[in-house]
Amino acid sequence: MISQVEIDELARKFEVESFISADPIQFPHRFSAKKDIEIAGFISSLVAYGSRKVFNKKLDALFSITENEPLNFIENFDEKILGDFNYRFGKSEDFAQIFNIMKTLYTKDGGLEGLFKFAYDKTEDLTDPNFFKTVTDYFYSRCSKDVGQGFYFMIPNPSNGGAMKRMNMFLRWMVRKPPVDFGIWEFMPTSKLLIPLDVHVARVTREMGLLTRKSNDFKAVVELTETLRTFDPNDPVKYDFATFGYGVARS
Repeated sequence: MISQVEIDELARKFEVESFISADPIQFPHRFSAKKDIEIAGFISSLVAYGSRKVFNKKLDALFSITENEPLNFIENFDEKILGDFNYRFGKSEDFAQIFNIMKTLYTKDGGLEGLFKFAYDKTEDLTDPNFFKTVTDYFYSRCSKDVGQGFYFMIPNPSNGGAMKRMNMFLRWMVRKPPVDFGIWEFMPTSKLLIPLDVHVARVTREMGLLTRKSNDFKAVVELTETLRTFDPNDPVKYDFATFGYGVARS
């Protein structure tokens, strides 16, 4: 297993402002107002899968559609403005469904922070199935019955046992402090966050001796986060940067 000294050094080396420019977190970094940041972060997390080069280009196009005013775009959303915008599994109608639900969320129900805080206040534990279910149920209860599979890919059902990678990534962005993350949500301590697990992180952390589970599922997320807590119980997810750095060093 990688040593405390080695993993801490990797985390320090890669949690720097230069990390931002190639990562999807670059898009919420365009904004300074809290609601613009969280909306831009959530939208960016929806599309952050596949080739980084490709999805960053798609996100750039999407934020051009918003005229770089995320809150105004959501509060006054009109699906005609999307045109035929799509990305892989997500068709234009899937994005329209999500943005229409977000419109209700921001004009009537307290926004993303209010929704995630409500979920957290119920559980105070992201490993509790009800945490993510509370969030996704808000979207599921408001989408049309004929919604496409792209909608469910972007807003995945935690009951299926998946890693919830992009939602955990979004929470890292909102809860952890700068220079890379934002730290604008204070209702949850960093000690409660879970590692955003994808194929790359799973492969690298197995090489590092941090993960033994072979499936890249939610149980693997819990196992890996618990291992990382032995290095830093107050901020285990800072080692997301270390896994990135470890992969870079071996690429």
